[in-house]
Amino acid sequence: MSELINNPEQRKELLKHMILQLHEGIAPQEIRKRLAELMQKIPYGEVVEVEQELINEGLPETEVLRLCDIHTEALEGNIDLTGAKIVPPGHPVDTFQRENRELEGVIKKLSELFEKKNELVSSIGKESYRNNLRSLFNSLMDVDKHYRRKENLLFPFLEKYGITGPPTVMWGKHNETRGLLKSAIESLLAPDSGNPDLLKNTIEMQLQPAAKAVADMIMKEEEILFPMTMDKLTEENWYEIYRQTNEIGYCLYDPEVEWKPEGILLEKNKSTNDNTIHLPSGKLSVEELMSILNTVPFDLTLVDKEDKVKYFTQGKERVFDRNRAILGRDVRMCHPPSSVHVVEQILSDFKSGKADSAPFWIRMQGKFIHIEYFALRNDAGEYLGTLEVSADLTEKRAIGGEQRILSYKK
Repeated sequence: MSELINNPEQRKELLKHMILQLHEGIAPQEIRKRLAELMQKIPYGEVVEVEQELINEGLPETEVLRLCDIHTEALEGNIDLTGAKIVPPGHPVDTFQRENRELEGVIKKLSELFEKKNELVSSIGKESYRNNLRSLFNSLMDVDKHYRRKENLLFPFLEKYGITGPPTVMWGKHNETRGLLKSAIESLLAPDSGNPDLLKNTIEMQLQPAAKAVADMIMKEEEILFPMTMDKLTEENWYEIYRQTNEIGYCLYDPEVEWKPEGILLEKNKSTNDNTIHLPSGKLSVEELMSILNTVPFDLTLVDKEDKVKYFTQGKERVFDRNRAILGRDVRMCHPPSSVHVVEQILSDFKSGKADSAPFWIRMQGKFIHIEYFALRNDAGEYLGTLEVSADLTEKRAIGGEQRILSYKK
């Protein structure tokens, strides 16, 4: 058996075999026990390779997502981080890890409150107890920015290196965690949430699973994702991520150290003031065109006919996160797994000529957001790509009467 454990290919085959046994429903508890006993120390890269191979071999990503918690729990503490690169201060991974330490601090405080639920929920201080839970879960919800930086900055680079399965699976887990956190906060805001019996049940059924989901993702990042990305990405890749991080923001932590790798030469923006674009209805300098596109009160994103993100506007008031890391990225990878089938339907109908536009409207963080997709075609009707137009219509929907007197928007 020791020969098997020390042989990388046989070790990966054994890991794959066990995950497939989980997929087939064969004694999950026994499989977890065998993983812990037999695998001992597994290099972090092998876990990623096995997940990617399973997806390439036809195991649905949704199934890998379902099994993710089971096999990750079995591997926890058994993943070998020997040889992992040292992360310098200020590096994007250093920031991710420091955010994780802050998240762990919040989770620890929540765990302490959970342990005291029988004592505090029934006492006269139950309202204070519930308020403390609300405050901590509001802090925990800040993890959304941590996840968005992974999705919009880190995952695109992994895809360029052919690593597509694990990021998709992890994005799916992000959305599960977001849903659990949202439900937890809503339950604590419910009018009857102060009822002692109901609150105890809420803690066990909603709050504890939500906190555990955040903790589990920290383990996946620290033991698998971050060491693997440190091996795969170049310093130039990381510096691109670093430069764009401010556009999304940070989670419970404000970096104090600037990071810039030595010897990195980045292409500077070339002056375009003398460049002129001639159009049938006039001509514009590139500077004027950029100003127009970034001033219109909505976000534009262009996906070319090969389904790759080609351009997006950079206005002051953004509806959705857009970063340069998505340029050249397959548009399917820019959406959570749960909505990819909708993207596929729109692209298929636009390309076939079945439809030319697809409108949606949603409520998001108290705002009314209108999103519409338009098929772009040339004079011959040939498909050129898809334009996404997103706008915050919250204020405009409230407009009534008339305004004929000059008034500047503040």
